[in-house]
Amino acid sequence: MLARKSIIPEEYVLARIAAENLRKPRIRDRPRKARFIAKNGACNLAHKNIREQGRFLQDIFTTLVDLKWRHTLVIFTMSFLCSWLLFAMMWWLVAFAHGDMDPSTESATNSTKWTPCVTCVRSFTSAFLFSIEVQVTIGFGGRMMTEECPLAITVLILQNIVGLIINAVMLGCIFMKTAQAHRRAETLIFSRQAVIAVRNGKLCFMFRVGDLRKSMIISASVRIQVVRKTTTPEGEVIPIHQVDIPVDNPIESNNIFLVAPLIICHVIDKRSPLYDISAADLALQDLELIVILEGVVETTGITTQARTSYIAEEILWGHRFVPIVTEEEGVYAVDYSKFGNTIKVAAPRCSARELDEKPSILIQTLQKSELSHQNSLRKRNSMRRNNSIRRSNSVRRTNPSLIVPKVQFITPEGSQSASET
Repeated sequence: MLARKSIIPEEYVLARIAAENLRKPRIRDRPRKARFIAKNGACNLAHKNIREQGRFLQDIFTTLVDLKWRHTLVIFTMSFLCSWLLFAMMWWLVAFAHGDMDPSTESATNSTKWTPCVTCVRSFTSAFLFSIEVQVTIGFGGRMMTEECPLAITVLILQNIVGLIINAVMLGCIFMKTAQAHRRAETLIFSRQAVIAVRNGKLCFMFRVGDLRKSMIISASVRIQVVRKTTTPEGEVIPIHQVDIPVDNPIESNNIFLVAPLIICHVIDKRSPLYDISAADLALQDLELIVILEGVVETTGITTQARTSYIAEEILWGHRFVPIVTEEEGVYAVDYSKFGNTIKVAAPRCSARELDEKPSILIQTLQKSELSHQNSLRKRNSMRRNNSIRRSNSVRRTNPSLIVPKVQFITPEGSQSASET
């Protein structure tokens, strides 16, 4: 603006802007690593350069189930049309070989001396209609089989078998696609963020899982894996190195009773990959924690699996999940609006290894939090006391009737003294 008004030369303005930009530190964000498992449970993996494509045709049923709905419907529609056209061509050839297409046989048919293989089949259109009637068992009454041609009976039997196979495959694929296990997993939810806090004197990694349906997941179990890029002592780079970490569960079978939302806890001990990670190091870690929930659907008996993952940016250090299960009129109520809500709590910022080596860190942290809590209570009480005094003073000022009058006392010597009561 100043350069346009010729107050400051334009060359000086450009030089000053360049100098300011050079002095300012440029902070570039660290490139975000691709997730191995998305938040909705989908695997972020692309298969490329697959040369043995014939393996998918060996298991054609699974291939049809894995296809998208539009592709499956197109395949079934084309299979029906192709089968109808194929057998229509066969019926037309049977009728042509028997001489049913000859116009001269029409008068012979009326005189009951000529018996066709299939009545009223005199063109390819009528043969196509008869093929549809045979395969879908629609009997309109105009076209029907006779016992004149054994070949036609063989074609009829073959078409019925092929039609039953196509119907069975179609019904099976539609049933499997509508009752797939991942459909039930849509109502199994995980908290958007995980937390690390102190539980029973130990640092724990925790997240919340819940089921929105009333039908339960039988024999539900939870597994946690850490996926990170590692390098072996021999120099081999493993881009996706999976390490199982234990889940704190008092039941030996590791099964959970998922009737209400639960907080799954992993104690960060010597066996945990998070043992040497502190709060400051967590943001710099290139790791991903994958959570897998498996169980059997109560209504269908199909095994289902729900997945999610947590990266370093989605783990809150020093937080705890708020309780969402309350008892109301003899019924346990779950407030899912607070499913992912957390509160900040006192937690040491050091790693679990340092906490095991120096247990006094936890005691000091708890003492500091207790002192800060007491100070906040004192400040809150003093503020409340001051507010009450101010309110009483304001009430006295606004209401003159509440002011106490002065009373004079007369002593025996006759002097007067005034005092307030």
